[in-house]
Amino acid sequence: MRPSDAHEVSQLNELKIDVGALVVGAHYALTGQQVMVEQMPIFGGYAGGLESTTIVGVATTLNSFVMLQATWHLDGPVHVRWGITTAREALAVAGHISRAVEEHSDVILGNQYYTLAGPCTVMCLLETAAQAITDTISGREILSGVASAKGVSTDMFTAMEARMMGEAAYAVAGMDLHEVNVILDKLVATYEKDYKTAPVGKKFQECYDVTTLTPTEEHVKVYEEAVRILTDLGLTYWNK
Repeated sequence: MRPSDAHEVSQLNELKIDVGALVVGAHYALTGQQVMVEQMPIFGGYAGGLESTTIVGVATTLNSFVMLQATWHLDGPVHVRWGITTAREALAVAGHISRAVEEHSDVILGNQYYTLAGPCTVMCLLETAAQAITDTISGREILSGVASAKGVSTDMFTAMEARMMGEAAYAVAGMDLHEVNVILDKLVATYEKDYKTAPVGKKFQECYDVTTLTPTEEHVKVYEEAVRILTDLGLTYWNK
């Protein structure tokens, strides 16, 4: 591995850690490695509701740097019912954690992406955009995704989700927080009503040419439809 490559250590839910992680963390610290510490507070779980889950998230973020000497912290608040990071409540937790930590420190924060819908679906791309918007406007430096279809199925991710993650982030960079929040509220409303019927999507080899590694025409059209919706909501990035 290169000296710049990060080594991962994971905390447990909630505000716990096992002996193995402590040993690994100590090894990384003593050998001078780049360390990424991960923790995903669960909204609706042991941590409770919005406010208490946010407090837990802030605490685990700070603990990454104090106990494990993290180079950067990878967050990922997840909804206990849906198992995703793109639910309204999970986004709120992620946004408040980041704003709180970024206002009072210069540490590096990231966030993980787990959508409910699968690749080659408009819903998946809108979920991705919602989280990228939240992360960017709340000050996170690193976006880590996208694990589509809840990240539990083989081959259910493509580069088009990552493209949306990046472009949505660029779309809101520098915008007013309150203006973005209005757009975000409308954006989440476009897909949260469909949680119980979220489209499964397609595997990578079904929506990409595996030889040329280019998206199919269908996948491109799905992306363009998501862009149209985001543009109608008030993001001007794609009009340039």
